Amino acid sequence: MENKKIKILVVGCGNMGASHAKAYHQMESEVEICGLVSIGKSKEVLNAELENKYKLFTDYYEALEATKPDAVCISTYPDTHEAYSIAALENGCHVFLEKPIASTAEGAERVVAVANKVNKKVVVGYILRHHPSWQKFIELAQNMGKPLVMRMNLNQQSHGYMWNVHRNLMKSLSPIVDCAVHYIDVMCQMTNAKPVQVSAIGVRLTDDIPTNNYNYGQLQIRFDDGSVGWYEAGWGPMVSDTAFFIKDIFGPKGSVSIVANKASAEGASDHIDSHTKTESLKVHYADIDAENEFTKPDEFINLQDEPDHQELCNREQRFFIDAIKNNNDLASHLEDAVNSLKVALACDESVKTGEVVRL
Repeated sequence: MENKKIKILVVGCGNMGASHAKAYHQMESEVEICGLVSIGKSKEVLNAELENKYKLFTDYYEALEATKPDAVCISTYPDTHEAYSIAALENGCHVFLEKPIASTAEGAERVVAVANKVNKKVVVGYILRHHPSWQKFIELAQNMGKPLVMRMNLNQQSHGYMWNVHRNLMKSLSPIVDCAVHYIDVMCQMTNAKPVQVSAIGVRLTDDIPTNNYNYGQLQIRFDDGSVGWYEAGWGPMVSDTAFFIKDIFGPKGSVSIVANKASAEGASDHIDSHTKTESLKVHYADIDAENEFTKPDEFINLQDEPDHQELCNREQRFFIDAIKNNNDLASHLEDAVNSLKVALACDESVKTGEVVRL
């Protein structure tokens, strides 16, 4: 495909699907969108933003047959991810797939098995892996010694359109499964260690979601190097946004924190740009003198490269297209995506059983 445009079918035209489609639209020398697929009106809204250039479809499988794409971008609800991905792969397509890779661990492994069988690329949307400040955050955390304590959350006081999105998501997944895969992935990179045990709590705070689900959850992970981490996620109009954005790591040598004052502003907790924003990294050193006073001042690192949400999606798609064109090995990428999902699902099991789950 070195000299040929890659034909891509975009499936799901909400927040993430629209951002990925806009990325492809900007890559016209390399990529051709051959269709936009959604059940509702989001495809018409998106197409209007993209100069009304693209064919519209309501049924994914009909679109797959009609357009015969080289690749498919799937940004639908998680309960469709496995079936849609496997259908694309079996039709000879590469796949960009929003996280999580599937709604079950077995489903995720089936997607990877089919990708390997047909020798096609699958990239899962772990957007933080493409953010320079998050890459630096992980690097600095790795310099703080072992074991690490990792504290993270992303509570969202969702309302309006975002509450509709979250309620629909909770028909198939809990907040800590949908969101935690990102942060479990970050913790695994920081420690380079294996998660060995999880425990979690959760509570259903509204009748607006299925009786077997919960819209607030908090998980705890132990790693085989002694490191520990926690993550919490809440969705809904009742959720506090006072401390929705905590990204804080400490070890024997000191601590690293993301300081994101603007992202933490009142009313911003359910805004998609605030979920990746870093603004600055605060580095604290634990070195002390004979009087137990600190010997090094805290440092603030402000990286010049602070991409917004759209630019992060652009970078994700350049990674995907590069993997297709250059036959890049994605084995470790997929292994990590399956691993983080397994850990998140174990946390979900812990919430529902009240038991510690050993991995």
